[in-house]
Amino acid sequence: MAKNLKICVIGGGSTYTPELIEGLISGDLSVREIALHDIAAEKLAVVGGLAARMAEAAGTGVRVTCTTEQAQALAGADAVITQLRVGGLAARALDERIPLRFDVIGQETTGPGGFAKALRTIPVVLEINAAMARYCPDAPLINFTNPSGLVTEALRRHGRGLCIGLCNFPITLRMKAAEALHIEPDRISLAYFGLNHLSWSRVLVDGEDRTEALIEMVIADPVAREMVGYDFAPDTLRRLGLLPSGYLRYYYDTAAMVDLLQGLQETRAEKLLRVEAELLAQYADPTLREKPAGLQERGGAWYSTAALQLLRDLRLCSGVVHVINTTNAGAMPFLPDDVVVEVSTRMGPGTLETLPVVTPSGDGWLVAGHPIPIDVIRLVRAVKTYELLTVEAALTGDRKIALEALREHPILAGCRDRLPALLDALLEAHRAYLPRFYA
Repeated sequence: MAKNLKICVIGGGSTYTPELIEGLISGDLSVREIALHDIAAEKLAVVGGLAARMAEAAGTGVRVTCTTEQAQALAGADAVITQLRVGGLAARALDERIPLRFDVIGQETTGPGGFAKALRTIPVVLEINAAMARYCPDAPLINFTNPSGLVTEALRRHGRGLCIGLCNFPITLRMKAAEALHIEPDRISLAYFGLNHLSWSRVLVDGEDRTEALIEMVIADPVAREMVGYDFAPDTLRRLGLLPSGYLRYYYDTAAMVDLLQGLQETRAEKLLRVEAELLAQYADPTLREKPAGLQERGGAWYSTAALQLLRDLRLCSGVVHVINTTNAGAMPFLPDDVVVEVSTRMGPGTLETLPVVTPSGDGWLVAGHPIPIDVIRLVRAVKTYELLTVEAALTGDRKIALEALREHPILAGCRDRLPALLDALLEAHRAYLPRFYA
């Protein structure tokens, strides 16, 4: 097959990039060029240098180019991947630290930290999407930028073209479930529903539901617990009858998580600042021609695999099912059809077909024939309301709407008297990246 694809990566100077490069140069796609774009020229030069050496060592003929000019990177691209971080890890550290001063969760994607990141990020990603209309109008946009569901909501409502949000949790769940059951991942399918970082799943093997057995493995075995990423209370898992995303710990164990985060000497971002410096030092070694083992500390397991498989199956219109962030279109009937959800979706010719994962049953709802607890439905609806208000606040710079968004967030229900001061602190800390709020 002729090597005819140009893949553009916005945020190409990220230390995640070698993970992505490893997949793109594997030969599974007919990639001609990987164009890395970043506004941080020095980081881009270091990361891009390693990426080019990796491509050369692979011997697949893929060319890696680096540029700080967005138009040059986008021009003629067949697909665009966004993995940017407005304000860098220093801004993430503020997202994590500031809420803790108000005794609420400080986390990159969940709660006020994710809210602040969305305010900074949504206008930038929409500008990139608008530029695509000029330079690569037929290219799909694959968004990895967190909070992925919120950013994709903005893209699907206010952007153009095919925009898909992607997260590595669904593929990690599938791979870890296969490992726990000692079977091939291809035998596993997920009855998966929810929002990004707010999701639940039943797990089927050759069509047979194995969820209860996996729940017991997660409860009993710390290795199997990696499926969900958190030590949920056994009663919680058995009551749900579902395998939850690890991010649900911020909702199910809110007070304990606040205490834990406040007790840490450094936040996740502060740790990653050290890890990133160490990685960049390794990347700068001109003899390094593969991703270093230390990249695992950066997180993002199966990130490359998820991106590669999605790009391949989109191109081939293969009918393969992926869990992505896309328009609901009836997949979860308890939400409006036009909102973005994280759900199983079939890659069809020229279209994405969201699968009807959730079905009505009397006064309730089922997933894979299993009842969904009513508190799960209420939680999804509440967080979606918060997300829609956050998108509106990001685009208008309206403080009243921003405050209303925070008031709708379930983990902030017990501290509404503190929210005006929390909002002021977040906006002021990120003032340089929030011109709409300071016009």
